[in-house]
Amino acid sequence: MTENVTRAGTPYQEAIRNNVWMHMSPHQALFKGGEAPVIVRGEGHHIFDDKGKKYLDGLAGLFTVQVGHGREEIAKAMYDQTLQLPFMPLWSYTHPQAIEVSERLASYAPGDLNRVFLTSGGGDSVESAMKLAKNYFKLVGKPGKHKIISRATAYHGTPHGALSVTSLPGLREQFAPLVPGAHKVPNTNFYRAPEPYAHDEKAFGRWAADRIGEAIEFEGADSVAAVFLEPVQNSGGCFPPPPGYFDRVREICDEYDVLLVSDETICAYGRIGDMFACNDFGYVPDIITSAKGITSGYAPLGAMIASDRLFEPFGPGGNDTFYHGYTFGGHPVACAAAMANFDVFEAEKLNDHVHENAAAFKFTLEKLKDLPIVGDVRGEGFFYGIELVKDKDSKESFTEEESERILKNFVSAKMYENGLYCRADDRGDPVIQLSPPLTVGQSEFDEMEQIIRGVLNEAWTMF
Repeated sequence: MTENVTRAGTPYQEAIRNNVWMHMSPHQALFKGGEAPVIVRGEGHHIFDDKGKKYLDGLAGLFTVQVGHGREEIAKAMYDQTLQLPFMPLWSYTHPQAIEVSERLASYAPGDLNRVFLTSGGGDSVESAMKLAKNYFKLVGKPGKHKIISRATAYHGTPHGALSVTSLPGLREQFAPLVPGAHKVPNTNFYRAPEPYAHDEKAFGRWAADRIGEAIEFEGADSVAAVFLEPVQNSGGCFPPPPGYFDRVREICDEYDVLLVSDETICAYGRIGDMFACNDFGYVPDIITSAKGITSGYAPLGAMIASDRLFEPFGPGGNDTFYHGYTFGGHPVACAAAMANFDVFEAEKLNDHVHENAAAFKFTLEKLKDLPIVGDVRGEGFFYGIELVKDKDSKESFTEEESERILKNFVSAKMYENGLYCRADDRGDPVIQLSPPLTVGQSEFDEMEQIIRGVLNEAWTMF
């Protein structure tokens, strides 16, 4: 800690202004006297800044640190692997750690999803799934199937292909033109369901799912390769699937021979409860994409897990090669971290812990609905969004200027100031997102609720 403390404040901030290009971050305020938070240490479900202040990690880093910070067993596994084999690619070769992780992931996945393609992260996993979908249909005699369907406000990553599947104009416009053939359908935000379905969640789910079938018919089933859906949609504020939604989507995909991709970059590895959230919601996709919690963030790793059917053209029954890969995909040290991470899950029964405590988390957060600024509290497992409104009766949202002033310029900073690291997001309607480490319990639920309550009470007086 000595070096971190002596470098606190100005020296760090000067280096940030001169050298650091942060991700997804406006830098202008840093040149007008503002400071970027500098986090130097993590312990359990807390993080510490360079001034020694402690914060509850209400976002698990970035939906990632499932088992909490400072796990010596994961650090030791990585250290030991570095001494044994620090690097080996999966280009025509493999190594024991990649084999063991692949076997374990296949055991967690549903149905015949047995083929594990290891990547460097979530965007790479989505990119891999897009390529596989297009390549597969070419090899089975349906070369016209190349289009991708995803949902409004959804985020699926920043690589150029994955960005095309992403549905956020603010992230896409800078980099246009994108990969063609990506089409959007309504999401499952029941809070803002169209009036005919606003009071019947199951009917809304059927309506939303049928929009996928409608889009496939409109584009032509012979041109659509895959539908990319998160089990609980992150961007826009944690939209869970209505009852029957994924059953109907599965029927539609089977009817039109379209692949169903479950993008579980956030939702996998206990975030909703099971190792894979598709198991929580009872559907079997053709592909699962994942990352983040696979190592609890201790090392970069992702996985695309495909059904045996999709591997057939590249296996003993075919003559083709999937010409796609990453230098650091399936890195042996990252794989060792994943295996140690899964050992922690199983030893401490973290999946059971989420299942057993999810209702208490929801109940605690729903107390916030008595505030005039809180319109909706929604999510599943340990993954929740709190939507802010300026009129609860009409569900009227804040204007762009109001959202900027209240959410970005006050709520986000005030939460942090009061000891809670979470996410205030206005990609869509303004929300606060919570995704804590899976090790938290009722005392942390209460702490989050109390901090949020105090900040939102103060924010309401600004309006």
